[in-house]
Amino acid sequence: MGKLSSLPRIYLALVFVVLYAPIFYLIYYSFNSGGGMSNFESFTLEHYQAVFQDTRLLIIVMNTIIIALLSALLSTTIGVIGALAIYFMKNKSMRQTVLSLNNILIVSPDVIIGASFLILFTLIGVKLGFASVLISHIAFSIPIVVIMVLPKLLEMSTSLVDAALDLGASRREVLTRVVLPYIKPGIFAGFFLALTYSLDDFAVTFFVTGNGFSTLSVEIYSMARTGITLTINALSGLIFVITMVLVLGYYIIGNKTKSPNQGVKR
Repeated sequence: MGKLSSLPRIYLALVFVVLYAPIFYLIYYSFNSGGGMSNFESFTLEHYQAVFQDTRLLIIVMNTIIIALLSALLSTTIGVIGALAIYFMKNKSMRQTVLSLNNILIVSPDVIIGASFLILFTLIGVKLGFASVLISHIAFSIPIVVIMVLPKLLEMSTSLVDAALDLGASRREVLTRVVLPYIKPGIFAGFFLALTYSLDDFAVTFFVTGNGFSTLSVEIYSMARTGITLTINALSGLIFVITMVLVLGYYIIGNKTKSPNQGVKR
């Protein structure tokens, strides 16, 4: 029994090694003074300095961050409204249909979504660049937010809304003082997931970005095509650290929002 119980842990450890070993290997050689990834000569920070001294690369970083923040904020707002609309639908078949259409967008290949947006923007005359990338990121982030918020709405007891209405609260007060505070963890989860999806997206962005505008994922791909340089390692290492900070921030905020509720239940 003891050996059987340890097998899942060993399997999980192997999975994490397979996933994280290439990342740490890449980061390890970002500190290599040599020009390749075959032999580590000595420790240096010159590749990180090259990242911060490249003005064009810094502009691309700012573009990526602005796109990610704006798309996360707008998609979270729209996604919360969409989740509320689905939750309050009285027609169950219509609710299930809308939810199924939402889920289809999540499982659809990014290549198809990117190509569809490219055709759409070409037909309606939208210039490829900042606006096209932002609209695309908002579009593929909304279903993610809906999926994160809707379960919290389904967990909420309808008696809370009924009690608030019986006590004389208006529908707006019910929304702002009862519903939104209850689903706050789902809103934060949707926001951070939308943020990380936007930061990491390549396939959709590759289709809808234009000349003179780029994001980090597209830029790293372009740099890798010209040849392996340790600047890519340094840039990828920075992105990995930023992503880890975002994930940790999400868990810290999630734990803070859960602890007051746990205290009330006790």
